[in-house]
Amino acid sequence: MNSQTNMSQPRDGMTTALMVRGVSAGLVTLLALAGSSVSAALPPVPVPPGNPITENKRVLGKILFWDEQLSTGNTMSCGSCHVPNRAGGDAREGRHPGVDGVLNTADDILGSPGVINSNAEKDYVRDAIFGVNAQVTNRTAMPVINAVYSPTNFWDGRATGTFRDPLTNAVILNNGGALESQAVGPPLSDIEMAHDNVNWAEVTEKLSRSMPLNLANGIPSDVATALADRPSYPDLFLRAFGDRQITPARIALAIATYERTLISDQSPFDRFVAGETTAMTQAQIQGMNVFNSPGAACNVCHTAFQGPPAPPNTVGTGIFSNFTFRNIGLRPPAEDLGRQLVTNNPADRGRFKVPSLRNAGLKRNFMHNGQFNNLTDVIRFYARLPGAAPRFTDNLDPVVANINLPPSPPPPAPTSAAALQDFIQNALTDPRVASQTFPFDKPTLFAERPGDRPTSLGGGVTGSGNILPVMIAVSPPMIGNLEFRVGLFNALGSSAAQLAISDQPPVNGRINPSFFASLNTTTGLGAGNGMATAHWALNPRQWKPGQTIYMQWFVVDPVAPLGQARSNVVSATLFCGSAGCFTAPCNPADIAADNGIPLPPFGNGRENSGVNEGDYNAFFAADGFFAGGINCDIAADDGTPLTAATTFVNNNSGVNEGDYNCFFNAFFTSCQ
Repeated sequence: MNSQTNMSQPRDGMTTALMVRGVSAGLVTLLALAGSSVSAALPPVPVPPGNPITENKRVLGKILFWDEQLSTGNTMSCGSCHVPNRAGGDAREGRHPGVDGVLNTADDILGSPGVINSNAEKDYVRDAIFGVNAQVTNRTAMPVINAVYSPTNFWDGRATGTFRDPLTNAVILNNGGALESQAVGPPLSDIEMAHDNVNWAEVTEKLSRSMPLNLANGIPSDVATALADRPSYPDLFLRAFGDRQITPARIALAIATYERTLISDQSPFDRFVAGETTAMTQAQIQGMNVFNSPGAACNVCHTAFQGPPAPPNTVGTGIFSNFTFRNIGLRPPAEDLGRQLVTNNPADRGRFKVPSLRNAGLKRNFMHNGQFNNLTDVIRFYARLPGAAPRFTDNLDPVVANINLPPSPPPPAPTSAAALQDFIQNALTDPRVASQTFPFDKPTLFAERPGDRPTSLGGGVTGSGNILPVMIAVSPPMIGNLEFRVGLFNALGSSAAQLAISDQPPVNGRINPSFFASLNTTTGLGAGNGMATAHWALNPRQWKPGQTIYMQWFVVDPVAPLGQARSNVVSATLFCGSAGCFTAPCNPADIAADNGIPLPPFGNGRENSGVNEGDYNAFFAADGFFAGGINCDIAADDGTPLTAATTFVNNNSGVNEGDYNCFFNAFFTSCQ
């Protein structure tokens, strides 16, 4: 496979002429074009020599792509914005106010919801635009399916074929690496997946102690097989790359390898081109004719082949994009300069990459700003039909300015516009993509399971300014989640706030605390301006699956009744990850494997023969007792060893003298 040839920049107008008036004529045309044989294959998948496809690397990439643990808050994966049955785009939709900063105006963008704004300490911070709601991207998510054929990625093409090491800037792939270049962007984006000023060391360190895909269920069979022996991420990197080192470059190489296998080439159109004359309906054949007509000119940009020359004696199903950059007049270029932001060329103002039309019928919205939510409006816009959105002429592409649909045939045949929509919406859809079957299968993410997410029960007590403090509770209540976060906003600023926990439901909107998980001082000044974030590790030694806890913030506020405002109550039912819940050894001093690696995580190579030097070393390691390491939180404050049964009997405020005493009391004894 010649990746340089396949990744070359296409020329405009390289199209495959496929004009027919019916099934018989279509077959004659196909045979005439193809000679004695007909091929329905897309071009060979371009694979850069520096990143060959292997099964271990592919499955690692699939795991990474769908793992929400790649994000700071454990709520976003790459796949959150790239769902197969939405054509590899986003099934969700969020509203960005655009350049005017005002919602529900003409320049709004329907982008992808990301994460709530967080600072470098991972504390929630009110965003100037989105407040304490999830931030939204300023462009839509492009489909990942068949993205391998594009020489660049993102709407503006900023992810190029030259892939550089994110840490050293050394060139890893000279060309053909646009997927790799794209993959290293979102994990560090403080809008999409991360907190402010995150770095790759934080991302890779977190992966090294996370059980792969632990937040998901409904695991696809190929991934389930790879995880059957409960490997750690270092184990999976060993299988894929030959050693256990996790690096950002390897993360990108693995994700890109998985994405190179997401090839959609079994649509009705593919089958029709391959000789199955009944695969497309007469209306879809009519629509294909409209698509290829000189007036409609759809195929000038949405061409059948990526670049010249088309394989000889071949009618290709095509990529349906030449991946050029065009200004179609959707919005004034001043709102988003598009390609000009990359090239600094004013001639590129307002230009965006031509997307493939494959599986377009599955998309939730269309265009870089998500302006249209159906193909009817898209066709109206291009053809200037009644009801079309306005078109802006600054730097308008001349191809777009001259689009005219051919006259519609007499009834009962559909109109040219309806037939064109039928062709794009149905004939180009791969049923495997629509049904999310292999290779387009996916796990069920935490964010997709309402029953596992924290639930607000209302209640609370208003404080200063008659404002009710409000809890932020989006973090997964997974046992072993070391980064469980609970936020607070709308509280009195510069005031003491405690996160109360109870095992009993609220009464009249208030809980009776069993203990307090965090003591904070709210940021800000004045009524309603205070915020706080509790960082509370869900110790796997302390909790059991199915337990429901009730949380409420208590805020010192002299204006509130009895001097205490309270937030709404939120319930959370604790669950085990897909790798299962950690079973604590019988001796509380057994906190690590023999090699000193803390328990949990657990997996291959984690030999544990009981309490020994490995546990001693782990207790006094840099991330151990004196750093508040969660594996050292083995006892309640009074030194009683933690078990799930003691959760609400003894107060446990984290790693302290009780854990120290418990460790050394148990270290030289047998099981308690």
